[in-house]
Amino acid sequence: MPTSPHTVRNLDVLVVDDEPEILELLVEYFRDKGFEVASTGDGRAAVAAIEREPARYRLILTDLQLPGADGLAVLRAAKRANPSCYVVIITGYASLDSAIQAVRLGAYDYLTKPFSMGQIDVIVQRVTDRLALETENRLLSKQLGVSRPSGDQETGGPSPAVVARLETIEAQLARLESLIASLADRLK
Repeated sequence: MPTSPHTVRNLDVLVVDDEPEILELLVEYFRDKGFEVASTGDGRAAVAAIEREPARYRLILTDLQLPGADGLAVLRAAKRANPSCYVVIITGYASLDSAIQAVRLGAYDYLTKPFSMGQIDVIVQRVTDRLALETENRLLSKQLGVSRPSGDQETGGPSPAVVARLETIEAQLARLESLIASLADRLK
């Protein structure tokens, strides 16, 4: 069940790149999609923005090589401030070591320059789909708590209807991730 960015509320994006053309391109892209966007060309300024408003940015795209602080410092600050945010590292100096380090630190994705806007589309769709599923999961959990305030003492677990719905969501997410991986391979 594909979503549009407008089905996910409160998705603020932070774009960090010291190349003005790329920064402008990404800011315009996200604004055209209806997202709230902040931007900076300096790693230290990005870290400060994240620390000022820890829960604000759910999606952060950051260059790896930046003045002030590098993209890994931005990634660390973002994950420290909001572990559930999605951070995408973008670099013109890709290496296996930096990719592994970024993933170990919690990067959601790693793009090499030059990238296509199709790659950005795929990432944005994956993030918005995951956020929509997380929202639906929270709503279902809340409904479960409301419909059985004393808990399910007879079976010791959630109702079969909730289990079935969660399994359906997980299956849809698995199919979606497979499709996205396939599309990403085609875009390369």
